[in-house]
Amino acid sequence: MGVRVSTRAKRWVLGIAGLSVVAIVAAGILVLRGESGSEAPAEQGTANLPGPAEVVAGYLEAFAEGDVRRAASHTDDPATASAMLADSRSGVAATTIEAYPVDVPAAGGADTVEGSFRIKWTLGPGRVWQYENPVRLDRAAGGWTVRWSPTLIHPRLAEGQHLAARSRIGSPAVLDRDGTPLLVWRQDGAKAAEDSGEVTAPLLLDGMSRLAAEQAADSRSVAIVAADGTEVRTVHGDEAAQAEPLTATVSAATQRAAQGAVDSAGAPTMLVAIQPSTGDILAVAQNAAAGDTPNALSGLYAPGSTFKVATVAAALQGGVSADTVLPCPGSARIGTRTIPNDGEFDLGEVPLHEAFAYSCNTTFARLAADLPADGLERAATRFGLNADFAIPGITTEAGKVVAAADPVQRLEDGIGQGRVQASPFGVALMAATVAAGEAVTPRLWRGQDTTVNTGYQAPPAAVLRTIGGMMREVVTTGTGTALRGFGEVRGKTGTAQLARDRNQAHGWFAGYQGDLAFAVMVSGAGTSDPALDVTGTFLRNR
Repeated sequence: MGVRVSTRAKRWVLGIAGLSVVAIVAAGILVLRGESGSEAPAEQGTANLPGPAEVVAGYLEAFAEGDVRRAASHTDDPATASAMLADSRSGVAATTIEAYPVDVPAAGGADTVEGSFRIKWTLGPGRVWQYENPVRLDRAAGGWTVRWSPTLIHPRLAEGQHLAARSRIGSPAVLDRDGTPLLVWRQDGAKAAEDSGEVTAPLLLDGMSRLAAEQAADSRSVAIVAADGTEVRTVHGDEAAQAEPLTATVSAATQRAAQGAVDSAGAPTMLVAIQPSTGDILAVAQNAAAGDTPNALSGLYAPGSTFKVATVAAALQGGVSADTVLPCPGSARIGTRTIPNDGEFDLGEVPLHEAFAYSCNTTFARLAADLPADGLERAATRFGLNADFAIPGITTEAGKVVAAADPVQRLEDGIGQGRVQASPFGVALMAATVAAGEAVTPRLWRGQDTTVNTGYQAPPAAVLRTIGGMMREVVTTGTGTALRGFGEVRGKTGTAQLARDRNQAHGWFAGYQGDLAFAVMVSGAGTSDPALDVTGTFLRNR
């Protein structure tokens, strides 16, 4: 870029490419201005050659832009200058560099001019390192040249040395709950530790990397390094400052099992696992067919009969017991809507817990229609489906359930269709609430808290214990018997017809085993069977 410095100060905005362990940022700024009065006028001899101020301007412009050869060409030792400038630029790996002439006086009749300039290195967000350097110019037959000295890079630098940010390359950036590296530092930031045999959560990678970068920026230091790689002295930051790795709540083993389980399905599939006792997010997985958008955390879908957990909670709190005998006909006409059971099976008169185990749509549609307008909304809210959390590094949306004045709308909502929406994250949170016996605050980090924007209060513990028993019956004798061989599993199956095509449906399973709660959704599966298969693969391999 050809820029001529006139007798007045000028400003240039130039692009550089700064390579950092945190990120690659292609943005650089060089601002040339006098800090005390105007810039000295250009010295022009008979050959109309640039004066000292213009030569310094050219040197600083090229240095900030990253063109070390052009910067070195303004000096009396281009080969040495070019090598040392390159070493220090790459060593510091700043995101931007700015250079300001401070004082470059007119030469008059002198053959030597001494002045100064200021360098600013931006090392990361809010991390600026700046200092003043001396500069000396000599008049020669070909014009003014900058006398090369390592002090043009830093006042304390000597020959054979360079500046370098303390390297974290290869060290952990994010650990899982057990200390296994999930991300490690590379030259271009925090990257998945795949080459060490570990598996990170692809949907969480960007957020983890960003948070690690922010923490690392606060602890960056710069040292003078000798030719043999030994550190001579620290010239910026704390010598002992090193970025401690972040610790996530994710379990590498559970994440590996979750990813393998969703990858075993051909259709778009998602899985979220939460530890009920702590709210720790243990795994978030979706397969390639589900795309790159983190729908497991924030995609909203009809949850199907998994929502009967909330519907039965509303009924239990309304005076119905688990042993209350209710009709489960093959189909039922309620208002203007005829609602069938899946396959129109008919159980006759059965206790509520059995209707839940076999997922009687007709029973639950009637229960929902008889609730108050806001009955399902209040019940869903008490399982966290209307909650809002700000979790560092990720964006989540649990669900959306609103009041319905129309009984027909309520019956649709009561079986997880209609206007009820939930994400796999929200359905996992609902299962975790049953398992914990109380409200659960999801979190992803040790030492970085979740902000609860809208919290929730769980149903009474006695109600949740009753629902837990019903969820166990689903697996032992009901619609979830495919999981009977996996130990003490409790859960609820779900099939949710798509609004755009009633012949297509998502398959769900939400449940828990001990201190592990989870939700699985298989898009377009038609039934809950594929979700049960994915769940079995997950539990078998975790």
